[in-house]
Amino acid sequence: MFDVSFSELMVIAVIALLVIGPEKLPKVARTVGAFTGRMQRYLAQIKEEVNREMRFDELQKLQQEIKQSVENTQANMHQQVTELKTSLTDDTKPKKVANSQSKPIKASTSIVKPTKQKVETTKRTKVAAK
Repeated sequence: MFDVSFSELMVIAVIALLVIGPEKLPKVARTVGAFTGRMQRYLAQIKEEVNREMRFDELQKLQQEIKQSVENTQANMHQQVTELKTSLTDDTKPKKVANSQSKPIKASTSIVKPTKQKVETTKRTKVAAK
């Protein structure tokens, strides 16, 4: 902050010794030291408050971004659910046949003939029953 060399500090100390006197110099030095300590603490508190406010502003911006992202996601999900509901209701409705010349489906009328093994067993059971 200030560029004060050792020689300049010595000049200030000698002048203070001559002006204040050797009896009051220790008391003044303690008072000046306490005052500079208070000023440093005060400046540190101000810096901390400024940093805290900056972090708070950043967190508020981040919160707004997250809130906006959540709202966008909810809107997209709502839109997709609505589209899904409409597509499901469209699928469950009976569809009209566009081609009226479609062929009817014929049922198969094939008769299953018993195998020889079954015929033989039925003859045996008839013979055994008599």
